Amino acid sequence: MLSRRHLFHTAAGVAASAMLAGAVTGARAAGTSAGQAALSPSSRLFDGDGLVRPLPDKPTVSDLARGLDRTLVLGGGGEYYVAWYCGFFHGLLEQGVDPSIAEMVVGTSAGSYAGASLLSGRFWQLRSEFDFFSHFPALFAKLAPVSAPNASQQRAREINFAARDGSPETIRAIGHASLAAANHLDGDGVSRLAWLLTGASRTDWPVEKMFTTANDCYTGERLVVHQAVARKNAIPLAHAAAASSSLPGVMGPTQLGQRFCMDGGISRSWAHTDLVAGSKRAIVITLTNGYEGSLLSGIPHNIYNEISALEATGTKAMLIIAGTPPDVNLLDPKQIAPALKAGYDRSKIEAPKIKNFWA
Repeated sequence: MLSRRHLFHTAAGVAASAMLAGAVTGARAAGTSAGQAALSPSSRLFDGDGLVRPLPDKPTVSDLARGLDRTLVLGGGGEYYVAWYCGFFHGLLEQGVDPSIAEMVVGTSAGSYAGASLLSGRFWQLRSEFDFFSHFPALFAKLAPVSAPNASQQRAREINFAARDGSPETIRAIGHASLAAANHLDGDGVSRLAWLLTGASRTDWPVEKMFTTANDCYTGERLVVHQAVARKNAIPLAHAAAASSSLPGVMGPTQLGQRFCMDGGISRSWAHTDLVAGSKRAIVITLTNGYEGSLLSGIPHNIYNEISALEATGTKAMLIIAGTPPDVNLLDPKQIAPALKAGYDRSKIEAPKIKNFWA
């Protein structure tokens, strides 16, 4: 039997980036799209996997976070941001601040790598790996070959960056292009990379308080993986981190259960802060504010709006924005060394604030 991905590879493919806006606008004008019509019966086939968790349209207390005290949200941003997290958490731990005391950690893309390694007790493995690659970036480039895109990869990248909203139609268009991209680093390769770097389990989901995000390439639905649904669908933690970081036209897609998935950052939510809504205190760490600096998608975001919605549920929030150097390439291994330093230096500023916030 052919998988959905194989069918997409043999199809004519998604329109080029210049056609994205027209396709989405046309679908809305018609009131429904052909994709939506096709999805209505098939979507029921996957109802039982428990992976889909729609984004709320208004501030809503999350049943995942209700009654919790400390929660932590880690946003995405490519290998640059994984390295930044390595430097940042290294510095925090040196100063006696342990981010793993959070009762719930939500990781997206780079944040899923950082969170998975931290909660698996393998943070120093990730830190030492990135320290090594900071000296030998060419070796990292061979381990994760994401440059020199072919035509199908370039199409997916262009459609992703041409996005001007986070509607379901737009996310599906990006997802379909992701399915049709012949990436050098496929789902199994991304999963192996995540395991090698983070040390997270390849067979189980041992940490109850770790949550990762991804998006179904076919339906555009937001997926949230945690221990209960991971074990139900036989999804190990390293594999979920891989799916969360499967950037369209770069790597993946990666299969979660029976769904081919792409990066959790391809969403109208910048950091999926809604998942921790209702907890007493939440620290949210993002690469940028969502609309300035280096980004990995054209979908517009505003982290300040997400923080306002989070606080409207009664959660006290602390926002940390890492920031990026001007025009930095978030996927360039040569940026690992400066990112490590930037994260470590930032920890000296934030450590006392975090200590007070979580006291």
